[in-house]
Amino acid sequence: MDYVIRRIYPFDQPEQEKLHRLLDREGISADRNLEYTVGLYDPGGRLAATGSYYKNTLRCLAVDGERRGEGLLNSIVSHLTAELAARGVFDIFLYTKYESAKYFRDLGFYPVAEVDRQVVFMENSKSAFPDYLKTLAKRKVPGENVGAIVMNANPFTLGHQYLAETASSECDVLHLFIVREDVSAFPFIIRKRLIREGTAHLKNVVYHDTGSYIVSHATFPSYFIQDSEEVTRAHARVDAAVFRHIAEALEIRTRYVGDEPFSFATNLYNLVMSEELPKYGVRLRIISRREDAGNTPISASRVRAMLKDGKLESLRQLVPETTFAFLVSPEGRDLAASIQGK
Repeated sequence: MDYVIRRIYPFDQPEQEKLHRLLDREGISADRNLEYTVGLYDPGGRLAATGSYYKNTLRCLAVDGERRGEGLLNSIVSHLTAELAARGVFDIFLYTKYESAKYFRDLGFYPVAEVDRQVVFMENSKSAFPDYLKTLAKRKVPGENVGAIVMNANPFTLGHQYLAETASSECDVLHLFIVREDVSAFPFIIRKRLIREGTAHLKNVVYHDTGSYIVSHATFPSYFIQDSEEVTRAHARVDAAVFRHIAEALEIRTRYVGDEPFSFATNLYNLVMSEELPKYGVRLRIISRREDAGNTPISASRVRAMLKDGKLESLRQLVPETTFAFLVSPEGRDLAASIQGK
């Protein structure tokens, strides 16, 4: 049978309805983070298969149950990887159910981490993750107490600084991983600068970019897990399973995180990590959030909200001098204007 592949646009309501019906039949929810979607149609116009991508992750891959065995998944994945390559993206990742992983292995994807026969995190390279670990191992610093923090810092606050200072004081060496993905209000290049400036007084810190191997909320999809609480649990388990190898490469024994008194999801995430990481010889140390003079926990979301409201001077109690100096600079004011929608 001759199939035709064509793009499905968000505004094309009839095709979107076909897409959602196919996903529903295959037990998949439509992901909210999609940049590009295609459908594979039979001569009668019936949607036989679909797939999408968001940044460098393939998503919402589905084949009509009646059309399995015809190689349609291969056609969809080949098309999406070619589209990504045309955009200069060659390192491609996907998450899939455990029982579906064998199909993607046949298409050239290799597991990075497998969790509880539920979720498999895969990429289209057999050597990329081992090579990444070898690169990390070259930056290993000897120490009895080696710790790690994964930090987005959108932007870097006194809370982030307190977390880094606490971890640094307890460690011989502290590896600080800066989330590289640009899905935040503050771009990576700015976040990285503010983190390094705000922790420059800590002399035992080794800085790393996360690359694609420390799993973020932005990249972890929810489309094949229906329950929101189970999504958080699965995300945390994948993160722990990947971090296991990073910890081995750098001999990390403790991972530090801040608590989040107002977020059920973050508290659940920390709970699961505290259960999973010790299986790999790593403990999770949860540090209470630093509070402001009014005993309110300091958070980056508060800073962004105050920026949006134009309360620049009020930020002095929430951010280090290095971050405040950036915010009042011409570059910082331009970024604040974009947050305010000006």
